[in-house]
Amino acid sequence: MDALRMQDRIEIQDCLHRYIRGVDRKNWDLVRSAYHTDAYDDHGNYKGGIDGFIDQLIKRHAAIEQSMHVIGNQVIEFDGPDGALVETYFITHQRIGPAAGDARLPYLRGKPIAADQAVETEVVGRYVDRMTRRDGAWRIAHRTVVFEVSRGQPAPVGGGLRDNWVVGQRDGNDRIEVARREGRMTGKGRIR
Repeated sequence: MDALRMQDRIEIQDCLHRYIRGVDRKNWDLVRSAYHTDAYDDHGNYKGGIDGFIDQLIKRHAAIEQSMHVIGNQVIEFDGPDGALVETYFITHQRIGPAAGDARLPYLRGKPIAADQAVETEVVGRYVDRMTRRDGAWRIAHRTVVFEVSRGQPAPVGGGLRDNWVVGQRDGNDRIEVARREGRMTGKGRIR
């Protein structure tokens, strides 16, 4: 593989990493940066342009207390100097808070849940992306999310996390965001 294609692969992977970090940290500008402005997203319950997709994410994630996307196997098939078909496997873990109301129920498959209880979900699937390079940047032009598994269960209070653990934040104050603002790390790679 030549060095230019290797660089293209790295840029495509970086684009997809921006997307998942943006969703998990509720950084909607970062999510938007993964798409071309005229892109289309078929995300199951939402099908349409990126502005509408971001609006839908903002509403949906208002009641999601924790979110973690993990991407795995990836195949990048170039079909020209500025185009690629990209298939990326994903697993998403989320804790949907009680404020989501009935939106929690489809994940439970009929299991009962108290009105004040959260739901832990797992969704497994694949992103099938048509990615193009425009103005030197690889971004998603068209995405179809292919779903394989969706399940959920009532969550323990606080998600079962311990009080002395650093817990992910979705309000701009996650440890990575704080460390970036502080702009410092210790010489041993530990965040101060």
